[in-house]
Amino acid sequence: MTDESHRDHVAVVGGGVAGLTAAYELAKSGARVTLLEGGADVGGKLKVSEIAGVPVDEGAEAMLARRPEGLELVRELGLGDHLAFPGTTSSAIWSRGALHPMPAGQVMGVPADLVALAHSQVLSPGGLARVPFDLVRRETPRGEDVSVAEFVGARVGREVVDRLVEPLLGGVYAGRVDELSFEATMGGLAAASRSRRSLIAAARAVTEAAPAAPGPLFTTLVDGMGALPGALAAKVAELGGVVRTETMVRELSRTPGGWRLTIGPARDPESLEVDAVVLAVPARATGRLLKEASPSAAAELGRVEYASMAVVTFAYAGTAFPEPPRRSGYLVPAVETKDVKAVTFSSTKWPHLTDGTLVVARCSIGRYGDEQALQRSDEELKAAAMTELARTSGVTELPIDTRVTRWGGGLPQYTVGHLERVARIRAAVATLPGVAVCGAAYDGVGIPACVGSARVAAARVLEHLSGRGESDRSGEPVGERGGRPG
Repeated sequence: MTDESHRDHVAVVGGGVAGLTAAYELAKSGARVTLLEGGADVGGKLKVSEIAGVPVDEGAEAMLARRPEGLELVRELGLGDHLAFPGTTSSAIWSRGALHPMPAGQVMGVPADLVALAHSQVLSPGGLARVPFDLVRRETPRGEDVSVAEFVGARVGREVVDRLVEPLLGGVYAGRVDELSFEATMGGLAAASRSRRSLIAAARAVTEAAPAAPGPLFTTLVDGMGALPGALAAKVAELGGVVRTETMVRELSRTPGGWRLTIGPARDPESLEVDAVVLAVPARATGRLLKEASPSAAAELGRVEYASMAVVTFAYAGTAFPEPPRRSGYLVPAVETKDVKAVTFSSTKWPHLTDGTLVVARCSIGRYGDEQALQRSDEELKAAAMTELARTSGVTELPIDTRVTRWGGGLPQYTVGHLERVARIRAAVATLPGVAVCGAAYDGVGIPACVGSARVAAARVLEHLSGRGESDRSGEPVGERGGRPG
């Protein structure tokens, strides 16, 4: 039997997918892990519940299948046979009073195929005519970073920004293109554009470099992505870890041998002393915990803004639609409406959800800086979403079932300078022995990105613990405490 007192003890603060993954990686490497989650359940923005008897995600409903970390984790957990892939990924954009197919050959809205762009009819004749000037214009100067709107608009015109790029990025970040970082949100295209005068040429280079048969873009679990946190938590417990919910961490302070966490209510606080800590909570909460240990990291973390949003989910009888939805959904540019920014026809995108008698639709509402849109009651949000479906899809009946899920401060904003900001945060945290950060605030908001950042954080903590253990055995400082003399 292992003596628990001799195992390194690591606290993971935050029970979203990043925190759970970090806890899993640490536990399977032999560390004693305690995960602390302030909410009633683990999962963060991954949550699933039934609507009209069908399990439908309330938060993220898919993950990228072409980035490996998410699929690797699902298969490692033994859930590979629970993966489901889209029936269709054909989508549209509501523009100038009608639905238009998403143009082929584009990179986050930046066109690589001008013929396909013209055929889509998303742009006005004037907006379309402006696009090819990018091919002959002089190089647009830019520094280390620039906003998406400033650079893309200078190259291919503001209408491309407003009617293609903004709705696509809005679906990921719920942000505003005038503030989002080109380098952080469109990294591949930004890198390609550094060596090319034309942004269209850069988009063509990105599309040409893509695999010829890349496979499905997205995947989910048959019981919803919200089933992933429970599977992770169960695996952590199976490996000897402890998962505590409704346990808020209020303070973090140094001790001679590691770190002390103050948890629970102020009137009845509890202390937990550990050898290392992974912080997997939103940026500002992380900053509050690091305020004493690293004021510089805390200041940078406090500059990361978040957007709020709501997801209104409907279950309709199939007869409510004049024709069954054939697309996975559509996007709505901010210049068209301040209400619904995206609609996903979940039962079309994920055929395993229904037998064809139901249409399940998810309507997303809310953009950064537009809090007024979310200050309405649930009934008002439902009415706005039903009006949207009537306008674009001809829905003529009331839904069988409805659900409103609000995600306050759910999406970090990768504003101009984000990459440099994250580098400064990590440099400051690196001076704190046994502390690591991970989550959506740093390297990407999707599930695979969060899994990847959690693995990096766990590896950093394990490296620290290994070095400390070697120092304890040899009597000589190694690792972060110094290098052994050669």
